[in-house]
Amino acid sequence: MSDIRVAPLTATPAMLDALGEMLVETVAAGGSVSFMHPLAPDAARSFWAGSLASATRGERIVLGAFDGERLSGTVTLLLDCPPNQPHRAEIAKMITRVRDRGRGIASALMRAAERLAVERARTLLVLDTASDGGAAGLYERLGFTLAGQIPDYALKPHGGLTGTMIYWKRV
Repeated sequence: MSDIRVAPLTATPAMLDALGEMLVETVAAGGSVSFMHPLAPDAARSFWAGSLASATRGERIVLGAFDGERLSGTVTLLLDCPPNQPHRAEIAKMITRVRDRGRGIASALMRAAERLAVERARTLLVLDTASDGGAAGLYERLGFTLAGQIPDYALKPHGGLTGTMIYWKRV
C-alpha cells in the first residue's frame, strides 16, 4: 500500500480512457454505481468527461489512486450543494479496480476525500451504498454512521432491485 498515490484527476484522453475502463469493469462485476450492464465504453468515458468538467468548475473533486502510473481507484467528493447546505459534501463513485481490492486503496481515497472536505469547510459527509454487495463494511470501519436503509432503491447492474444504505459522518 505504501506505493499508492492519491491525487485529483484532470480530463486528459488517457485519464478518460482509464476511468471509462474502470467503470465498465466495475459495472460488469456487479458494482452498483448508477449504470447497467453491459455499459458501453463510450458511455462510461462520456460520464467521466462530464464529471471532470464539473470538477474544473469547482463543483466536485474527482480523486484517483495510482499504483505507479496505473489508475487503481477513484472517488468523487460532490461539493455543489444547495445554498442552505454549504457545510455538507457527498461521497460518490467509490470505485476500486477488481484486481486491486483489499489493498487499502478505498480507505486511502476516503481519507483523502475527508481531508479535502475539511479544507473546504465541509463538516458533514453523506453517502449511500447498495444493500446487496455494497461497501457498508468499509464505511463503518471509517467511522460513518448508518442513518437508514431504503428498500428497492435501484436496479442492480445485472437486473433485480437492491436497497440502499444511507450513511453520514461529521468531519
